[in-house]
Amino acid sequence: MELNGIKPADGAKHYKRRVGRGIGSGIGKTAGRGHKGQKSRAGGYHKVGFEGGQMPMQRRLPKRGFKSQLLKYNAEVTLTALNALAVNDVDLMVLKKAGLVGELAKVVKVIKTGELTIAINLTGIGASSAAKLAIEAAGGCLL
Repeated sequence: MELNGIKPADGAKHYKRRVGRGIGSGIGKTAGRGHKGQKSRAGGYHKVGFEGGQMPMQRRLPKRGFKSQLLKYNAEVTLTALNALAVNDVDLMVLKKAGLVGELAKVVKVIKTGELTIAINLTGIGASSAAKLAIEAAGGCLL
C-alpha cells in the first residue's frame, strides 16, 4: 500500500450538487430556493426560532419548572447493591471506589430496594426509615 493509492471507502464521499448552472442541469433558475422572500436571497437569513416578527414560540409559552444544580452531589444506593458489595464497613470512599456512586457525590442515602443478608456498618451515609430497619434487622448499624 502506498500513500498515492489510498482511497476512501465506496459510498463514503459524495459530490456536492452544483445548483444554479442553467436550465439543462435541472436545478437552474431559482436553484431550489423557490421564489422571492428572505430565504431566497444571498446573505438573507435569521436567528433560530425567528418567526418573522411574530412573538416566537419559546417566548409565548410560560416558563416552567426548576432543576437544582445541587442534585449532582446527591446519590442513592440500594440494599441490593450493598449486599453485592460484601463489605462490612461502608463509607463514601468505599462506594466511590466500587463505582456505586459518582465521583461528585457528597451526600449518599441508602434506600430499601431488595434484601440485605449481611451485617453492614454505615459511616457518614444516610438511610431511609425502611432501609434503617432492614440494616438493623441484618445486624448492622448506622454511625
